[in-house]
Amino acid sequence: MVSYRSVMTVDPPDAGTPFERAARDFVIDQVWARPGLPRRERRWVTLTCVAAADAPQPIADQVFAALNSDDLTIDEMLEFVLHFAVYNGWPKASHLEGIVRRQWARVQSSRGLDAAIRIPDNESLGSTDWADRIAEGTREFIEVNLIDAPSPDTPYIHAGILNFVFGHVWQRPGLSRRDRRFITVASVAVCDAALPLASHVGSALESGDLTKAEMDEVVLQLAAYSGFAKGEALHAVAEAAWARLGH
Repeated sequence: MVSYRSVMTVDPPDAGTPFERAARDFVIDQVWARPGLPRRERRWVTLTCVAAADAPQPIADQVFAALNSDDLTIDEMLEFVLHFAVYNGWPKASHLEGIVRRQWARVQSSRGLDAAIRIPDNESLGSTDWADRIAEGTREFIEVNLIDAPSPDTPYIHAGILNFVFGHVWQRPGLSRRDRRFITVASVAVCDAALPLASHVGSALESGDLTKAEMDEVVLQLAAYSGFAKGEALHAVAEAAWARLGH
């Protein structure tokens, strides 16, 4: 059974205002309780929304809940920060990582455990052969986006998209491709990025990594945390993509 405590891992505050009542009665009791998407996947969408909104207390609350519930490990959360940085910017990700570190220390302190974070080894950075890196990035771009890769004729495409985003980040083993789909779709939706939104929503559905029913739940979860206007835009793109696929 979904309850405020099961989602946020703390007792609910007093709900004295319309906002507080809606946050409890609608967002938690109705949206989080829906069976169409597991709680772990709802965490990705919610964390992306609050971090993109630069909302300090909601970020702290949601990071704490994700870690304290054991829905996400600290390694997964830190991998999320890197993927989030690609689609939402490094300053927002820097702020997010600071909160992740503090909330991890809080969780571990409450359990009487060490809060040390494992240092990744350099092998996790992938190939240092740049030709191989671009070739692998091109392959990964095609597999993720289901379209031809762009020509590496600008620094943005060459060093950024093919070398780093798809030559490295999307291939890192810390999160599954399905995890990265949820984070990416939510990211491009909250950024109002029309072309990436159409591309990533379409490829997430066409690949089968997300079902249409799951995408519908992402729309509602995102609407609850980033606003119904952004939810409406994501919904329209998802419906158009689903129609193009012949459904």
